[in-house]
Amino acid sequence: MTIHPIVVRLGILAGILMFLGFGYFMYAMVHDMNRMTNAVVGMGGDVNSMSRDVRTMATKMQVMAKSMVEGQTAMSADLARMREGMESMGQKIASMSQDMHGLHVNIATMTDAIGVMNQSMLQMNRSMAVMTGEIGHMGGDINKFTRPESIMMPFMR
Repeated sequence: MTIHPIVVRLGILAGILMFLGFGYFMYAMVHDMNRMTNAVVGMGGDVNSMSRDVRTMATKMQVMAKSMVEGQTAMSADLARMREGMESMGQKIASMSQDMHGLHVNIATMTDAIGVMNQSMLQMNRSMAVMTGEIGHMGGDINKFTRPESIMMPFMR
C-alpha cells in the first residue's frame, strides 16, 4: 500500500502546522509564565513593603498607646485636682452665701436701728425745741425775778 503523495504532503503540512501551533503555544505559555513570575516577584516586593509598613505602624501604635496611658494618668490626676478645687470652691461659695446672708441680716438690723435712732433724734429735737422754749420763758421769768421793779412797774421799760 502506497500512500498518495498529496496525503503525504497534507500530512507533512499538518505536522508543520501542528509543530508551529505547538511552538506558538509554548512561546505564549513561556511568555505568560514570565509575566506571572514578574507579577509574583512584584507582589512579593509589595508584601515585603506592606510588612515593613505594618511593623512601623505597630511600633507607632505602641508609642501612641503608651502616650495615651501616660496622658490618661496625667489627665486623671488633673481631673481629680479639678474636682477637689470645685468642691473647695463650692464650700467657699456656700460659706460666702452664709456670710452674705449674715451681712444682710446685720444691715437690716442696722437699718432698723438707724430708723429707731432717727425717731429718737426727731423726738429729741422736738423735746429740745420745747426745752428751748421753756428755757426762753424761764429766762424771762428769771429776768423778772432779778429785777422786781419791772414786775411792779411794768410800764417803765
